Order: sequence, then C-alpha cells, then structure tokens
Amino acid sequence: MKPNRVPPFAELVADCHHSAVHLEMRDVYGVASEADDFAEWQVTDEITPASLERRRPWLDLVRETVARGVVLRRARIVSTPVSEYIRYEHAGTHLNVEAGEQVRWLPRKEAATLALPGTDLWLLDGRLIRFGHFSGDGAFTAHELNDDPAVTKMCADAFEAVWDRAVPHQEFTV
Repeated sequence: MKPNRVPPFAELVADCHHSAVHLEMRDVYGVASEADDFAEWQVTDEITPASLERRRPWLDLVRETVARGVVLRRARIVSTPVSEYIRYEHAGTHLNVEAGEQVRWLPRKEAATLALPGTDLWLLDGRLIRFGHFSGDGAFTAHELNDDPAVTKMCADAFEAVWDRAVPHQEFTV
C-alpha cells in the first residue's frame, strides 16, 4: 500500500513505461471539472470548440504518453439504454481515440458474470493502481494508490475480461 498522498495523474503516468488502463463503471459522474462541458453539451448536443480547448490538457497528455510507447486503454461498463451522461461521454470519445487512446464499451448486462473491483481505477504498468472513489451522485471524493501484487493482478484480470467482451468505440452506438 502506498502512503496517502496521491500524486497528480500526469505525474503517475510520466513514470509509466508500457501500459495504462482505465476501468470506468459508473453511469453518471458529477466531476466538477466536467460540469461546464456537460452543461454545454446538454444545450448544444455537440462538443464545442470551447469544450475541445478545456479538454486539450488531457488530449495532449494522451498524445505525449502514447508517443513514448505507452499503450493507453479505457474500458467503460455502461447500463443500457445509456444515461444522458454516457451519451455525453460517447459524443466526445472520438477525441480521445484521435489522440491515441483505445476505448471500448461494455453493456452492463454483459459484465454480469465478471468479477470486478468495487470502484473505477487506473492500472499503470500492471504494478500500481489509482482507485477513484465517488459519491452516490458521482462527485469525486478521493483517489487511493495500491501496489499490492494480489490486488493489481485481480484488477488486471478484471480489466482484460472486460476488454475482451467490450465493443470498440467506433462500433458502439448510444
């Protein structure tokens, strides 16, 4: 287990050499940094130039990380029909893909027989997990690091099981 201080994600991924995988399992996120984008999308039903600019730091980080040879994969488990928030995420995911991130979607009913961790996570180089904790309404509450080999193996196995069943972004419709 790592100490309580969790470095920013950019710092964690800077020390990543092979892979960074992200497992998302919520239908709604109430993350403050996305509030403007989500509200704008609810009105316009599109990712606007202003939204693209707000996303630029993430997209640049993805490009830089992939350029170093790190494979970035994201798997999203979603209920169907999807929530309005998931429709918003889907609308902007092409930007992540264009930046070099691989993204797949898995309908929740197809994940019913998988053993999954209790919360979202990033697994870096198969050795370090950054768990993301959220409140019931989707607000971010905390990050937690874990490097226990048994836990990292369990999370890696869970991610790969989801990835194997999931649909590539380009083929998933909402």
